[in-house]
Amino acid sequence: MANSPQAKKRARQIERRTAVNKNRKSRIRTFLRKVEEAIESGDKDAAVSAFRAAQPELMRGVTKGIFHKNTASRKVSRLASRVKAIS
Repeated sequence: MANSPQAKKRARQIERRTAVNKNRKSRIRTFLRKVEEAIESGDKDAAVSAFRAAQPELMRGVTKGIFHKNTASRKVSRLASRVKAIS
């Protein structure tokens, strides 16, 4: 357990940041799931619109420190190729 006042403060801050980051990550996963579902259904219009909504959310996760830049780029790239492959 934290003993010094600074360590106690850091513990409180970490708790708050963890809650915020959890919400952000969950929000991003929701956007990605919508793209996945649209791809599975074969609806190209829905997939494209869901992908366009998900892309900035993923990159926002990068700026907020939720994902590494390369991870988000890889996810975007793979989703884009899957959306493009829908006939």
